[in-house]
Amino acid sequence: MNRQIKRQIKCLMAAAALLLAGCGASDVREVQTWMDQVKKDTKVSVKPIAEPKTFIPFAYMARESLDPFTPNKLLAELARAAENSGDRLKPDMGRRKEFLENYPLDTLSMVGTMEKGGVSYALLQLERQVHQVRTGQRIGQNFGTVVAVSDTAVSIKEVVQDAGGEWVERLTKLELQESKESKK
Repeated sequence: MNRQIKRQIKCLMAAAALLLAGCGASDVREVQTWMDQVKKDTKVSVKPIAEPKTFIPFAYMARESLDPFTPNKLLAELARAAENSGDRLKPDMGRRKEFLENYPLDTLSMVGTMEKGGVSYALLQLERQVHQVRTGQRIGQNFGTVVAVSDTAVSIKEVVQDAGGEWVERLTKLELQESKESKK
């Protein structure tokens, strides 16, 4: 049995060698001659690239004229229109400002109220200082005037310029800020 297995292995090896011999160099020579023939018959035709056009820069001669898109021109025109409009809401720019007009409203917080001589005052905290504010007083950077003081809020009427340069009123409130101790 041992001899039989050896013979079968030898036969298989011989068959494999014959198969590999069929894949010899004869096919490679055929393919190589075909490729050489195709190279001889093919003619290369590449269109030449057009010459680049010479760029001539545009000479902008209006350097001295005013740029129509500058924000300064728009602001100057809005200011001129506002002066000539005679708007009843336009604030007095020459008026001396009160202390709390130097600070935006979001830096102020209402911390309480008090009554003195029959007049209600709101207590507003700015940083670590508390200021008393009553109806009619000026407040905020947008020409604000205190119009009402209640136990829970201070109502403020501000005068601001809209996109068209017109002065308009808007109402806002500073509401009472509850302390952390009262929530315990």
